[in-house]
Amino acid sequence: MKKIPLISYILFTVLCSIITQAHAAIKSIDEFTAQMNHFPGYFSFYYDTQNGKVFLKVDKLEQQFLLQQSLPYGVGSNDIGLDRGQLGNTHLVQFERFGNKVMLRAVNTYYRANTNNKAEQQSITEAFASSILAGFKVVAQDKTSALIDYTPYLLSDVHGVSRKLAARKQGNFSLDESRSAVYMSRSKAFVKNTELEAVLTFKGTKPGEFVRQVSADAYALTVHMHHSLIKLPDDNYMPRKFDPQSGYWSIEHKDYAAALDESMFVRYIPRHRLAKKDPTLPISEPVEPIIYYLDPGVPEPVKSALLEGGKWWNDAFSAAGYKNAFVIKVLPSNADPMDIRYNVIQWVHRATRGWSYGSSVIDPRTGEILKGHVTLGSLRVRQDILIAEALAAPYLKGDEVAKNLQAMALDRIRQLSAHEIGHTLGIAHNFAASVGDRASVMDYPHPLLSFNEQGELDVTRGYASGMGVWDTQVIKYGYSDFTNQDESAELAAIIKENKAKGLEFISDSDARAKGGAHPTAHLWDNGTNPAQELLRVLNVRKKALSQFGINNIKTGDALSQLEEKLVPLYLFHRYQVEAAVKLIAGVNYEYETRDNSPVKGAQVVAKAQQQEAVNAILSTLKPANLILPESVLALIPPKAYGESKSRESITGRTGLTLDAMALPEVAAQHSLSLLLNPQRLNRLAQQQVRNYNFYSLDELLEQLYSHVFNVSSPNTMKGKVTQRVQFLTAKNIADLVASDKVSPEVQAQLRYYLVKLSDEYNQNSMLSNTSVGESAFKQYLAEQIKQFIKAGKWPENFTNLPMPPGSPI
Repeated sequence: MKKIPLISYILFTVLCSIITQAHAAIKSIDEFTAQMNHFPGYFSFYYDTQNGKVFLKVDKLEQQFLLQQSLPYGVGSNDIGLDRGQLGNTHLVQFERFGNKVMLRAVNTYYRANTNNKAEQQSITEAFASSILAGFKVVAQDKTSALIDYTPYLLSDVHGVSRKLAARKQGNFSLDESRSAVYMSRSKAFVKNTELEAVLTFKGTKPGEFVRQVSADAYALTVHMHHSLIKLPDDNYMPRKFDPQSGYWSIEHKDYAAALDESMFVRYIPRHRLAKKDPTLPISEPVEPIIYYLDPGVPEPVKSALLEGGKWWNDAFSAAGYKNAFVIKVLPSNADPMDIRYNVIQWVHRATRGWSYGSSVIDPRTGEILKGHVTLGSLRVRQDILIAEALAAPYLKGDEVAKNLQAMALDRIRQLSAHEIGHTLGIAHNFAASVGDRASVMDYPHPLLSFNEQGELDVTRGYASGMGVWDTQVIKYGYSDFTNQDESAELAAIIKENKAKGLEFISDSDARAKGGAHPTAHLWDNGTNPAQELLRVLNVRKKALSQFGINNIKTGDALSQLEEKLVPLYLFHRYQVEAAVKLIAGVNYEYETRDNSPVKGAQVVAKAQQQEAVNAILSTLKPANLILPESVLALIPPKAYGESKSRESITGRTGLTLDAMALPEVAAQHSLSLLLNPQRLNRLAQQQVRNYNFYSLDELLEQLYSHVFNVSSPNTMKGKVTQRVQFLTAKNIADLVASDKVSPEVQAQLRYYLVKLSDEYNQNSMLSNTSVGESAFKQYLAEQIKQFIKAGKWPENFTNLPMPPGSPI
């Protein structure tokens, strides 16, 4: 027998000893966690109270689950956009072990191969990048499980707070681990989900205005971050196909296993799981209802209004064949709103008014909504009251309780509750609903106000009540139980029924005023004819301005507070301008598919309608619609001691005093920027040469030129406002001539009018029948245009005043 050399034997013995010690160093999970608090559940975890660490037991290697990250405690600034309760990323993930490490891998769910061919599926996995979100060292193990220290990942900036602050130019912030810790009050484990939370502090330098506005210490921002580890739902949910006419958002992925004669794009609608107990009955209770929980911190009477508005959806589900399918309750005091098991409506405070929104946790594989989470901005209700106070002047004695105005604002809250819940049900905006007698809560409603014969503001029709016809149809498409029917045929029948009812559906980008062309889909509008409604709104505004004064504020309020009441009144027409202007170069269309018959296509808005809209927009540039009444200017003083200007105030050029030209300038600029939108002008030029029966760019520019420049401007307020509109118009045209967003043919026409204006004003400034002020202005404007033509850039001696905030109403 061959003997082993002594040196080899020694090395072998040492190696065995090292291996034995290494194995001995990795303790069993029971031994390692003996002194820790145990939280059994989907992913069981242990809390080390002495060191403040969370250890996660990984007993499901290479088994997919959902990881949801969120922000339970926010920053409180609408401008920064880090709200309390904000949902973050949703990842389909799995734990994988590599030696003494466990990795958390996010699966790429967009690129797929929907096939049973494992090799084909693997080719997709290898072709597109996944993401390792975190790596963990194994600290203990047993036969089937590994224990990892989850604390470093829990105490990391998974929500991107520092990136958001930097993007908003609010300073350079980084996570301070010494001021961060696991938050055990909201760290729990359940059968199908594990919830973990941390308190995180971000230290920063050069904090911005918005950070300073909302923080206790602008150099240290403390928030909470939440991780939800969620068991995947069972396979009993059936995805429902997306149709562009259905009214739903789409959940999309790309299928590389699709047949060559089929599209690679697979689209589902997002929706909650809902099924009838008895599918054979026309009306049945659900197997499980959809339950939403309202934030218990909402004060009355807002709480009752939110509950009432949310319950409207039960009417829509009833029309889809359900009884008691949609339920709203107040969230129990011991419940965590970020817990995946609760659909939640949260009442969120910010330093300034801001958007409300509805978000969802969605299974990316199927589109199934697992959690709806509504964020309602608490200051929205006060903005509606402010608008009503500005128009109504209700405080004749100074101490009245304007119950009718509060009632209107609560009507808006009901509608807002229904609207944002609708998003969490999977439903998209429908901005064409207002033309159909306010057919959907998924539109953005503007208060429909008028004055009665007694001269009092009528708010009774301010906001619609209840589900619209469109909302009922959308729920039928998304939630009807077709267990015993041909689902495709039934869905097609609902789309056909929508057409028969005359219901339109146009959503977000198509409805925007800048670049948008659809003639009926608008934000914050009313009426079937946008141009006529604009003229009506101007009359309401005129009436309200004529009586604006002391009665718009309560006894004890400083007169300077009238400034913030004046702004929403003066700009009451701003959104109807956006609606009317879209008729100009407008194109009427639907989200049609091949099976529509007859096909509508893209139809240019009739010339008469376009001309009507032009006339209405030009009326907003008339001095009579721009000048502030002297009674208003003489009443509003500079800010009282103890008060200061805010974003809702008027920015002017006259120091502390109210600038009489500021609001006329921003209103005129608003109309001009919309009327002279580059895409709108480009469309007009093309429509003109396609068919001479269409409204043309030549007609628009000639009418604008005549309306703005072929008028005198005497040394009066009317004359000064006229000159400001003339200056703004010339500058807008010059900016378009120098813009790469304007086609060269349109640039040529715009330049022609600039040269014409310069020549005419240069000559007219010398006429003997014009005042010195008018001559000086015409000479000045002519010189500005000449400098522009020479240099290709408007002289940098003027900056437009900012428009006070409008959206969200």
